Amino acid sequence: MDDHHLFRAGVRAELGDEVDVVGEADEVAAAVEMIGERLPDVVLLDVHLPHGGGQTVIERVRQSAPEVRFLALSVSDAPEDVISVIRAGARGYVTKTISGPELIDAIRRVAGGDVVFSPRLAGFVLDAFAAMPPDAAPASVDPELDQLSSREREVLRLIARGYTYKEVARELSISVKTVETHVSAVLRKLQLSTRHQLTYWATERRLV
Repeated sequence: MDDHHLFRAGVRAELGDEVDVVGEADEVAAAVEMIGERLPDVVLLDVHLPHGGGQTVIERVRQSAPEVRFLALSVSDAPEDVISVIRAGARGYVTKTISGPELIDAIRRVAGGDVVFSPRLAGFVLDAFAAMPPDAAPASVDPELDQLSSREREVLRLIARGYTYKEVARELSISVKTVETHVSAVLRKLQLSTRHQLTYWATERRLV
């Protein structure tokens, strides 16, 4: 998924018959819809996709199709871009200087469950996690927390702090019904049944 048509055409040509390309999209909403309909094994994702970026695509898709794997393919090698999509759930990050055969290999490895980075980018990821405060590291790599979208995490923190649904709605400028939907999703994903359990879970991970 990339907003530059000529580049997408080039990537498709490089992949040839080695990879079955099931679709393309040039902005977030179209990408999320197409991925949800076609459920590809691996999504090639541009970090700076219009109307939200690659991180938004990952977060939205993971809510309904967590089995889909993402490989970021971007012109950017900025540490903040790399870290943001990896935290969102991407299984790898390569730059657009990658060769066709290397890209095909990266796609196959991600499809097989591996994590793939361009050599220089792997250092960014290691340095970023090594630099995190000790009490922040567990939450940042917590597989349960990683199931949640950024908005679900916001709702989780506020509920755990004792906010009512109305207060959460006002704080985040969303409807009470939307808050209820997010709370239900959080409880389901974390396999919790009560608000008390949710608060305890968040407190244990120092998210409050």
